Amino acid sequence: MIFIDPPFWPAHGTVFSHLISDASVAELHAFAAANEVTERAFDLDHYDVPERLYAGLVAAGAVPVSGKELARTLVASGLRIKAKYRVKSVASVLEKRWNSLMPTEPGLGLSLLGRWNEPHRNYHSATHLLAVLEALDLLTGRSAPRPVALAAWFHDAVYNGTPSDEEDSAVLAQLSLNGLIAADEVAEVVRLVQLTATHSPSPEDAAGHLLCDADLAILGAAPAEYSRYLAGVRRDYAHVPDDDFTKGRAGVVRQLLALKPMFHTQRGQDLWALRAQQNLSEELGRLS
Repeated sequence: MIFIDPPFWPAHGTVFSHLISDASVAELHAFAAANEVTERAFDLDHYDVPERLYAGLVAAGAVPVSGKELARTLVASGLRIKAKYRVKSVASVLEKRWNSLMPTEPGLGLSLLGRWNEPHRNYHSATHLLAVLEALDLLTGRSAPRPVALAAWFHDAVYNGTPSDEEDSAVLAQLSLNGLIAADEVAEVVRLVQLTATHSPSPEDAAGHLLCDADLAILGAAPAEYSRYLAGVRRDYAHVPDDDFTKGRAGVVRQLLALKPMFHTQRGQDLWALRAQQNLSEELGRLS
């Protein structure tokens, strides 16, 4: 169900309402698109809509509630995004993390953040980068080897939704890190970035296990977060027609389900494996 609170929040010479779903981000996007609410108005878990659209959205089926009730509904739905994942907060957290990792190269960190915040990104954004780094924290106790952490920063630094993204990101890592760290460490970062194209590290590749598990941690998310992930991926590929996307996504899901194991570290298996199997199997059923 879709909910909307009264126009109250001032900005840009008018006042705004918040538009949410208590079921899924996909439902919210569909309702917004059907009622001419621009994608630019979406803010991770809600749309900011100007007062002039309020009556029309209510007439279209949005349930009017108070601001407090809307906030409670969003929290209860499991779709609410924590404050630290808002764009400004994410940038601040990531900048601190980068400066701890590479304190002599703040400019490179800002350049990478610029890439991760490119406007065409939805799922593959700075929020995903932070999630991967936090997953590494869970896997390692916040002591991931520097090449693994750097590979996380670079693994989707080039993102255009094409098959060459991982290789292009690896090339960027090579060019950016040459002369900043030892050559063998650069080579390891490049190798790890390339590995995210397949998520199939060898049994003895401990660094590869860490990065691949962290990158795929979203697959083991709770249903609401997994739904948000799916909506973000679809928006990343908005240029692809529905039938083609469904066919391509089904192929990706089958490949993920075929990974044996899907998670390589014991900690990753404990945290995410069972839920990932359920999420992917249910998604494949819907796609089929």
